[in-house]
Amino acid sequence: MDKASFRIGQIVPSSNTTMETEIPAILQASSAASGAHFTFHSSRMRMKHVTREELAAMDADSDRCALELSDAHVDVMGYACLVAIMSMGKGYHRESERRLHQRTIENGAAAPVVTSAGALIEGLGVIGAKKIAVITPYMKPLTQLVVDYIEAEGVEVQDRVALEIQDNIAVGRRDPMALVEIASGLDLANVDALVLSACVQMPSLAAIPVVEAKLGVPVISAAACTAFRMLQSLNLPAKAPGAGELLSGRYTDVLPTGLIGETL
Repeated sequence: MDKASFRIGQIVPSSNTTMETEIPAILQASSAASGAHFTFHSSRMRMKHVTREELAAMDADSDRCALELSDAHVDVMGYACLVAIMSMGKGYHRESERRLHQRTIENGAAAPVVTSAGALIEGLGVIGAKKIAVITPYMKPLTQLVVDYIEAEGVEVQDRVALEIQDNIAVGRRDPMALVEIASGLDLANVDALVLSACVQMPSLAAIPVVEAKLGVPVISAAACTAFRMLQSLNLPAKAPGAGELLSGRYTDVLPTGLIGETL
């Protein structure tokens, strides 16, 4: 590590209220392992309702956000909408990460780019998960798109819950501890992991250690995976207490794969 302070850029849907709380909480908790200090900087894309049409329009605005954040010379960027990426077609996170990283290069301030969609796929690979259960706040058709996207990456989704909340503000206002009961109703027989929130807007961080202890399965979330990939890109120990299996410290020596513009 060649410096102790890092600028974290976040490309955020305009109605998202959770990415700017959970990601900072995880990264600040990780500082005990690294001594690093973080500042957080956001650029927003318009989106109020989680529909395929609004998601596509929002994604088209992500290039502007990458340029704005690179004006601040951030050290890493996180794209904070998993379903926007996954609804654009299988494997799209790779294209998005390449394109947005290229925008930072063109602006003279190259920064690695993490999408929450790509981070979830990578996180499942790191812990060796081949069969999972998933909780989403999305409508059932969008949840099916998420399931199809994950399965196209070689991971079987054994069970899923779609909470069918279209209003993105309502998603962000959910009590994370409500996920404890929801998770208990899933079929977790022989799963390798539970994705407690496949959405960086649906709060889940407080529930992760509770569900992990209660159900005895590794628990991750889109936000925890995003934080893991950010820490990897900054060459910092990918470890944070209370953030689930991926950030438990068991995977701090795993090298990043597939992250566009990583600095290792």
